[in-house]
Amino acid sequence: MTGRRRPTSIVMRALAGETLARPPLWLMRQAGRYLPEYRELRRGARDFLDLCFSPKRAAEATLQPIRRFGLDAAILFSDILVVPWALGRKVEYREGEGPVVETVRERAAVESLPHDGVTMRLAPVYETVQRVTAMLPAGTALIGFAGAPWTVATYMVEGGSSRDFAATKRWSLRDPEGFGVLIGRLVTATIDHLSAQIEAGADAVQLFDSWAGVLDENSFRRWVIEPTKRITAALAERHPDVPIIGFPRGAGLMYRAYVDETGITAIGLDSMVPRDVAQRTLQCSVPVQGNLDPFVLLVGSALQSEVEAILASFGGGPFVFNLGHGVLPDTPIDHVAQLVELVRRGP
Repeated sequence: MTGRRRPTSIVMRALAGETLARPPLWLMRQAGRYLPEYRELRRGARDFLDLCFSPKRAAEATLQPIRRFGLDAAILFSDILVVPWALGRKVEYREGEGPVVETVRERAAVESLPHDGVTMRLAPVYETVQRVTAMLPAGTALIGFAGAPWTVATYMVEGGSSRDFAATKRWSLRDPEGFGVLIGRLVTATIDHLSAQIEAGADAVQLFDSWAGVLDENSFRRWVIEPTKRITAALAERHPDVPIIGFPRGAGLMYRAYVDETGITAIGLDSMVPRDVAQRTLQCSVPVQGNLDPFVLLVGSALQSEVEAILASFGGGPFVFNLGHGVLPDTPIDHVAQLVELVRRGP
C-alpha cells in the first residue's frame, strides 16, 4: 500500500524550515458545509461515517476546495473518531447534537478493546489517500491526520462533546494507571493509523489535540506531551522524512514545552496565541502554522488587516498560513477566495 509521491510542494518546503517569499496556504476544515458542492455530496451519503468510509466520495470531498481555491495542500477528508470506531466503539453523528460515542469509563472496558486490526478496519481511509494522491495537482501536498490521544479519549469517556470534561478528568485523576491504559491503546492505534496514511501517500500528518487546553500543567505533560512524544518517535523511526504538525489547541503557556518536548516538526497555533510571543519563542525552533480567527474569515470586515498582521509577524521565518481552528459552516465562499488572494499577494 504505497502512494505516488508528488514533487516537493511549498508546504513541504516550509515544513522543512525554509522561509519563502510567500507562505503556503491551507485551511483546517477546508472541505465542509460552507461549500455547496460538499453539501450536495453529503446528501448522497447515508450518514457522515458513510461519507468518510466511501473512498470515492471522501476523495471528492478532499479535492473540492483544491479545485475551487487552488490551495497549496489538501487535508484528507475523514474524522478523528474513526479510531474509536475501529476500536469497536459505536460512533454516531446526530444532526444538531454532534458525535455520540459508546463510552469507555473503566479499565476493564479498555482491556476489552481489540489489540489489533485497526488499520484493516480503516482500509477505506487509506484507499481514499491513494485516490487523492493520484488526482492532486503536481506541487499540492496531501496532509493526513488523526486526533491526539487525550482529545480522542475525552470523546470516548464523555460519550461525545463536553463543556467541562468532568468524567474524563475524574478518571484520569482518580485512576491514572487505568486511564493510562486507554491513552496507551490510543497511542498505538494512532501510530498505526498515521503510518498507514503515510504509506498510502500522505506527504505530512497533523495531530489534532483540540482539547489540550483544558488540562493543568502536570496533566498536560502526562496526557498531551508524553503521548505525542511516543507517537512522533515511532513515526520518525518508520518515516523519518515525513513532517508531523502538532496542534495543541488552547495550550497557552504550555506551547513552548510542547514544542521542546514532543519532537513535532511544526506547530499549529490557535487564534488565542499572541503572535509576537509565538514569533519570538516558537518560530525560532520550528515552523509555525496559523492562526487567523475563523470568525474574522466568517465576518470578513477585518480580513485584510488581520492577514497583513499575520504575514508581518511570521513572514520572516518558516510559516504556513492557516486558521486558528476550522472553517465555520456559515463562512461565505467569497471570503475564502479573498483570503487566498490576500495571502498570495503578500503584505
